[in-house]
Amino acid sequence: MHRLKKIFATDSYIVPIVAIILGFLVGAVVMLVGGYDPILAYSSLFQRVFGSAYDFGEAIREMTPLMFTGLAVAFAFRSGMFNIGADGQVLIGMTAASVIGIKLAGLPPFLLVPLAVIAAGLCGGLWAGIAGFLKAKRGINEVITTIMLNWIALYLANYIVKTFLLLPKQNRSEDIPASLSMNFLNSLFDNARLHWGTVIALAAALFFYVYLWKTKQGYEMRAVGLNPHAAEYAGMNVGRNVVKAMFISGAFAGLAGAGEVLGVFHYQSVFAASPGYGFDGIAVALLGLTHPLGVVLAAILYGILTYGSAGMSFGADVPPELIRIVIGSIIFFIAAQGIVRWVLKPFYFKRKKEKVL
Repeated sequence: MHRLKKIFATDSYIVPIVAIILGFLVGAVVMLVGGYDPILAYSSLFQRVFGSAYDFGEAIREMTPLMFTGLAVAFAFRSGMFNIGADGQVLIGMTAASVIGIKLAGLPPFLLVPLAVIAAGLCGGLWAGIAGFLKAKRGINEVITTIMLNWIALYLANYIVKTFLLLPKQNRSEDIPASLSMNFLNSLFDNARLHWGTVIALAAALFFYVYLWKTKQGYEMRAVGLNPHAAEYAGMNVGRNVVKAMFISGAFAGLAGAGEVLGVFHYQSVFAASPGYGFDGIAVALLGLTHPLGVVLAAILYGILTYGSAGMSFGADVPPELIRIVIGSIIFFIAAQGIVRWVLKPFYFKRKKEKVL
C-alpha cells in the first residue's frame, strides 16, 4: 500500500513535466509548418533569458507578479471559487500603493514602504471581498461579479490617478519615492529591476501552504471548497469562509500591484486597457495545479517563456505571439491529463505496474 501511494504521488510530478514537453513539441510543429527553425527559436529564447545578468534579473522581475496572481487564483480555487478578478485587484493594489507613496512621501522610507505594501494588500483584499460578500449573502456567482469589478477597478484607478496623482501634461502619476528595489542586488544584475516583491511572493506561497494545510481555518476553507453543503452540515460557517477566502485571494493580487509600482516603474500610468496580470495568473494557477509550490514553478516557467519570447523574435524571426501557442498547449495537456497518461502508458505506467507486482 505504501508503494502504491508513493507511485501515485510521483504521477503528480511526472504528468505536468510531460505536459510541458508536449507543449514545446506542439510549438515546434507549428514553427515547422510556418517555415521557422524550432531549435534556433528555443535556443534564442533561453539565450535571451540566461544570456546576461541583466536579462536573467529582468526574467525574475517578470515572474514576480505572475506568482502573486497565480497564488490569488489558486487560493480562491482551493476554497471553491473561481477568481477572475485578479486583474482588477492588482490595479486597486497599485492605486493604493501609489496614493500612500505619493501623498505620504514625507514619511521616512522604513515606514512609508511597509505602509504602502500593506495598503495595497488590504485594498486588493477588500476589493475581492466584495465578490465574496455578494456570493455569501446573495448567492451571486463570483465569476460574473469579479469580471464586472475588473472594469470598475480599471476606471476607478484611472480616475484617482487623473484627479489626485497626475503629473502635469503626462499620462501618468507623479514619481513615487517609496521603493521596493533591491539596491544591493541590482548592481550585480546590471541594474535589472529586481525588487523585494519577489521575496514577498515566495513568503506568500509559504503562507498559502501553511494556512490551508496546517491550520483549522484552512481546513474549513478546503472543506467549503470541496462541498459547501457538507461543510455547513458539519457546523462550519460557509459564508464567512467564502468572504475570507476571497479577501486573502485579493490580498495576494493587491501585493502584485504594490510590487509593480514600488519596485518596477515607480509611477502609475493611466491605463487604456487592463494590464492582463490577473488573466496570466489564471494560466499560472492551472499550470501549477493550484498548489503553492506548483504555482511558483509555473510562474518561473511562464516568466521564462514570456520574457524569452522577444529572443525568439530577434534570434529566429519567430513571432513572439507564438509562445502563447506553447503556453496554451501546455495548459491543454495539463487539463487533459488522460492524453498525457495515454502517451506515458507504454513507457511509464507499464513499468510502474511491474514494480508494484
